[in-house]
Amino acid sequence: MDRLQSMRAFARVVEHGGFARAARSLNVSDTVVTRLVADLETHLGTRLLNRTTRKLSLTETGQVYLERVSQILLDIEDADAAASLMSKTPAGTLRIFSSVGIGKSQLSALLPRFAAVNPEIVLDTTFADRPADLVEEGFDVGVLIGTVQQFDATMIARQLCITQTFLVASPGYVKKYGAPKRPDDLTRHQCLTYPFESVRHRWTLHNARGSVDVPITGRVITNSVDLLRECALADMGIFILPSFAVRDGLSSGRLVRVLPDYHLERLPIMLVYPSRRLLSAKVRAFVDFMVARFPDPEADSWLP
Repeated sequence: MDRLQSMRAFARVVEHGGFARAARSLNVSDTVVTRLVADLETHLGTRLLNRTTRKLSLTETGQVYLERVSQILLDIEDADAAASLMSKTPAGTLRIFSSVGIGKSQLSALLPRFAAVNPEIVLDTTFADRPADLVEEGFDVGVLIGTVQQFDATMIARQLCITQTFLVASPGYVKKYGAPKRPDDLTRHQCLTYPFESVRHRWTLHNARGSVDVPITGRVITNSVDLLRECALADMGIFILPSFAVRDGLSSGRLVRVLPDYHLERLPIMLVYPSRRLLSAKVRAFVDFMVARFPDPEADSWLP
């Protein structure tokens, strides 16, 4: 008995709801499929299917066996695909999702380098400040802020690096209103912030001596880093910005750090991609490219 072929025949019978349709999907005769399933039941010493002239159903044993067989067949397909992919050149359309801040400040510089060494890959990128279901929306990979626990268990999430969050303001704002000397001073300043519950009404500041929670108020609440930056540049208040988005503003002098001994939380930057099926050559090429450029997952690569 060919056990693998018998397993495949059994799974197809259940999938298609009958022997005839299963036979057509396997391109064999009804008799062959019937014999393969019968041989499998004889080998196992138990009935897997209940058959009547009008209905086909799984026995309890058949249900348990189907779950294991389905996984085995998928693993075999993955093994076959792995051997095939090893010799293939990365090619096709690679759909990438990222937050606007990471996309504009980092991927905009990295993707042209990736494209230069992978000329057969077409880059289809989306930068948006919203949650995304990578699988549902057809994305191959995401570069996102979050922790492993925040992503679906069916996804692989690899930490590339971390980014710290700093308090910044424009020189004009500091000239008009002064710079806070201690965290409690923030209660008397305009604070531009995000709508997320963890930072909307209070900021938790950290330094070498510990942490402190500070209530804050302000006239602008938005999920757009760009809008917060523009409001800050218009001397409207103090805001918080991750290191990957603040470095250029600090180096140009358009922004200055306030309470420079403090920072907010450390945020992991994650490379996220579906784990259910074997990686295609194009996704593997992108994963390898990104991991090579961030050799230390615990380092902040954008410290100003």
